[in-house]
Amino acid sequence: CRCDPGWEGEYCEECVRMPGCLHGTCHQPWQCICHTGWAGKFCDKDIHICEHQSPCQNGAQCIYDRDGEYSCLCPEGFHGKDCEMKTGPCEKAGSPCKNGGQCQDENGFASNFSCRCLAGFVGALCEHNVDDCLMRPCANGATCHDGINRFSCQCQIGFEGRFCTININDCASQPCKNGAKCYDRINDYDCLCPDRFTGKTCEISVPEPTCEMPGVTQPEPARTAVTGRRVANHSEKETGGGLLKISVKEVVTQRDSGLSEAQLVTVLVFGVLTVVLVLITVLLMLRNWQRG
Repeated sequence: CRCDPGWEGEYCEECVRMPGCLHGTCHQPWQCICHTGWAGKFCDKDIHICEHQSPCQNGAQCIYDRDGEYSCLCPEGFHGKDCEMKTGPCEKAGSPCKNGGQCQDENGFASNFSCRCLAGFVGALCEHNVDDCLMRPCANGATCHDGINRFSCQCQIGFEGRFCTININDCASQPCKNGAKCYDRINDYDCLCPDRFTGKTCEISVPEPTCEMPGVTQPEPARTAVTGRRVANHSEKETGGGLLKISVKEVVTQRDSGLSEAQLVTVLVFGVLTVVLVLITVLLMLRNWQRG
């Protein structure tokens, strides 16, 4: 048989109970009719729980309400659903733990309480926020801002990332022109310019050099005027059909020639040396003539 929804069995004679029904049955599909001693929407509540399970603790009285619910009448100094907690240091202190901390006193049976702090807080009462910047997690001169169990880094210009460890690529925008190569720096870049280009981004064209620079006047070479008089002595002697001529030149430079003292001394020295050489030459020639 192919059963309709809500029915099952070999001949589709059994109804399907409500999903979650524990101690119940059905006459129609999706019902949950509780068996004796059980109650609740899903028949999961024991109406004799006070007798069967004795949920109330520390001498508390169990009172059955309805639909399987119960309550405990706690003796003095105890509280909780089952009177399992004693009025201990936590309750007497009036929730002493701060910043969401949980007060613990072993359900009131401890002599003193302790606080279980949430992450990011320390102290006997969880009153101190842990300085998450103490270990200096931010790099490259970034400023660390402490939070609750967290921190944030305010990066210097030129860096990014959670810890400011990433150097921003300043060459990403391709600032260098005319085929120049870009080198990334910290919040800056350098351009390696090709020949005949200059500037921060190699945007300036350098003209080719010329032999003559316009607007530049070449200085004329200094001219030195030398004036004087010549004194010439000639001595002629014919020997074997040859004619020997000896000339002696003496240059005397005047003060009004425009020469400096150093130049004047130089001219005089060369003049004296010339005279000496001429005299030596004449003497040697006379000596040779006498021998001949």
